Amino acid sequence: MAGETVSAGPVPETGGAAGDRDLRVSDAEREHVGMLLQRAVGLGMLSLGEFTERMDTALAAKTRGELNAVLIDLPGVRLVGQPDPAGRATPSYAKAPGPAPASSATIRSRISSVNRKGAWHVPPTMYLNNYCSSVSLDFTQAVMSTQVVELRMDDFCSSLTLILPGAATVDVDGLELIGSSVNNKVRTGPPIGPLHVVVHGRLRFGSVTAKQPLAMQWRRLMSGF
Repeated sequence: MAGETVSAGPVPETGGAAGDRDLRVSDAEREHVGMLLQRAVGLGMLSLGEFTERMDTALAAKTRGELNAVLIDLPGVRLVGQPDPAGRATPSYAKAPGPAPASSATIRSRISSVNRKGAWHVPPTMYLNNYCSSVSLDFTQAVMSTQVVELRMDDFCSSLTLILPGAATVDVDGLELIGSSVNNKVRTGPPIGPLHVVVHGRLRFGSVTAKQPLAMQWRRLMSGF
């Protein structure tokens, strides 16, 4: 990365302030670097194996020097704690997403499992930003504020399961898939029922499954005999 300095100079032995590379990093900085690595995979700069190795290093990093090591060979990526060179624009893939509207909710997980079920309140729009995670959204007893629910995905190496009531419909045609799969077991079409879920955005190396509750699937199967 021409024009960028990987680290500040060594810490003076006479008790001077620590250089940038020796400063402790926060969870927010680790998440920012994880997002940059995720973008690098989407641009073809890293393989899935390289992403996994570098994420392990980033999650274990305690100082900026250790954290910056996973970005050093990625062109155009601004290192944590380093200013942008004068006159050079930051690449679009290094920008964090803007804040979500007040009428929405965001699910962001890292190497985790997230479940929403029971009488949970569903906003009109939900933002999903997960990697190496499993997310399950059960709408069968959920409290709806609108007929149409929009799910905006930006997930990596994660799975999304939608459990929908019998009269619900779902639209997954707006998803951009990279090494991923979609398994839709419910009705598609226009929003004519009490609930219509629209899923769009980008999914890399993951899966989306839309289905009805197991009991409902079983009743439907038995009615065919």
